This record gives sequence, C-alpha cells and structure tokens, in this order.
Amino acid sequence: MAAANVRDVAALAGVSVGTVSNVLNQSKHVSPATSQRVLAAIDELGFIRNDAARQLRVGQSRTVGFMVLDVSNPFFTDIARGVEDTLTQFNRSLLLGNSGEDAGRELGYLDLFEEQRVSGLLITPVGDVLPRLERLRSRGSPVVLVDRHENADSFSSVSVDDRLGGRLAAEHLLDTGRTSLAFLGGPASILQVADRAGGARDALASRGAAPLRVLEFDAMRAEAGRQGAEQLLALSAGERPDAVFAANDLIALGVLQGLTHAGVRVPDDIAIIGYDDISFVADAAIPISSIRQPAWEMGRAATELLMAEIDDPGAHDYRHVVFQPELVVRESTVGGGAAQAG
Repeated sequence: MAAANVRDVAALAGVSVGTVSNVLNQSKHVSPATSQRVLAAIDELGFIRNDAARQLRVGQSRTVGFMVLDVSNPFFTDIARGVEDTLTQFNRSLLLGNSGEDAGRELGYLDLFEEQRVSGLLITPVGDVLPRLERLRSRGSPVVLVDRHENADSFSSVSVDDRLGGRLAAEHLLDTGRTSLAFLGGPASILQVADRAGGARDALASRGAAPLRVLEFDAMRAEAGRQGAEQLLALSAGERPDAVFAANDLIALGVLQGLTHAGVRVPDDIAIIGYDDISFVADAAIPISSIRQPAWEMGRAATELLMAEIDDPGAHDYRHVVFQPELVVRESTVGGGAAQAG
C-alpha cells in the first residue's frame, strides 16, 4: 500500500493542500477547528511528512554536519555530545561523519554533506580541504573548524592550545625525574600532533634535556601504542627512554598494555602520559596521567559559533576560541598517589 501524501490528507479533511501545509508549518492563519480536522486526517492516514524533500525545495536543510577525525576516540564522541546538546536548543539535527583520519574518506563525506545541503558544517580536517570548505560556504553552508586553529581569518575555529599541552606533559615528566622522553603519535601532518610534539620539544630545550625521540604511526589508536611499546622494548637498556608522551589516550592505553605485558614496571621503569583525558584512562589497570581537553565545552562553543554565522552571515566576524589544557596526574607517572589536576 502506497504511503499517504499531503493530497490524501487534504481530501480526507476537506481542505486545500495549502491549508494542510499551513497546519504542518503551524501557521496562525488556520482556525483551530480546521487544524483539528487536518490533524485527525493525518492520524487516520498515518501520514509522515517528507521534511527532507521540503527542506531541499527551499534550498537548505535544518541539519548540521559534523566530520570527526575518529569516532572510535571518546574525545570526539564527547565533542559530538556537546554539539548535539546545543543543536537541540536551535531546533537543528546532527548528521555525523567519521573521516577515520583518511583524506579520501573525508572528501566523500564532504560530497554527502553538500548533497544534503546541510545548513552548516563542523569539521576536524585531515587533508588540505580548506578550498573545498570555501566552496561549501559560498553555497550557503557556513563552516567552523573544530580541534584546529586556523590562523587566517577565513573560518571560525575552536581548539585547545596543543603546544601548551605538549609542554605541560613534558614538563611534568621532567619534574618527576625523567631524563629521556619518547613521543608516540599519528602522522605529523595532523596539526594537533605536530603542536603537541612541538610543545614537548620546547620544554626539553628549555631544560637542557635530551632531544625528543619521535615514533610516528598511521593512526592514533591503541594498536599504534602497542606497536610503539614493541619498538621501545627492542632498544637496548641504554637507548630506551624512561618516559612516554602519547599523542592521545588511546595510544597511551596501547603503550601501557604492551609494556606491562612485557613485565615493564609503570611508572618505575617507564612513565606514561596521554592526551585528552578520556574516561577510560582513569579506569585503566594503572590509571594514566593525561592532558585534559574540555571536549563537551568545545562542541558547545563550536556550535554556537556556527549558529551565529548561519543566523546572520552578513554581520558575522570570524572568531577563534582557544581553550586551555589541564594536567591531570595519576599513577602512570607518580606511582600510587591519588589523581590530581594541575
């Protein structure tokens, strides 16, 4: 049986198609009695409004796209919760895409978002997509960068001072007596990774410490941490670092698994600090120190910037909101002490 359409509703209610449309759009120009008749017909026929088609006819949907770097990382799901919670206040819905740190996949999702005529886009870019984002915006869909700071005044952005975060991590390890640090991260082409490593180098240089050893992997997941642990364990005792700074907490968890499985004592032999402060690290067999990012608040701030541009693009000024990272100390760097923020 074919689904009921707006003409079926109009015929059953004894009104025009335009009146049905007015009722659906909650127009004040329809009398209560007529509205009740139309709503009763909708209920009887089981009519479901094709809102997507209506939105496409007017040129734009009430959906906001969000392209995350890695949906398996709880940091990005926490940002997405902040986005979704804020969008509900603006009567907007969320369309989520996961680039998986893959530039080709990112382009595919950008095609999808453009086809869906999203009213705006939030994105943590992987590849060099700024020209493509310019095109999307020129077609009426504003863009805000998330977890990335754009220096040029071309897009609003929300980020954390990752260079400071890297410095905090390295300084904490040095303060606990560590002298040789390894940085385990994803591709240096990811700006956040480069900034975190850069901050660590700044700290080591200012203290006259040994240069940072960098191990680079294709993805920022736990498996990369386990591979990193294997590489560190293959080094001689004299070459092996006594501390690991992981570019995110998933890598830190993998390093912890790899080292403890091999009988390495954490933090006695090798200390570990991660980045993001996802919930899992506090519950690890050895709770992991981390650099905290305010993920939910980042999602909220990015959404508010985007909605300001959607609502008044002509008067919009591009803004860059930069949150400050926070050191959270746990047993993976200081032994059996209680967690503390610094």
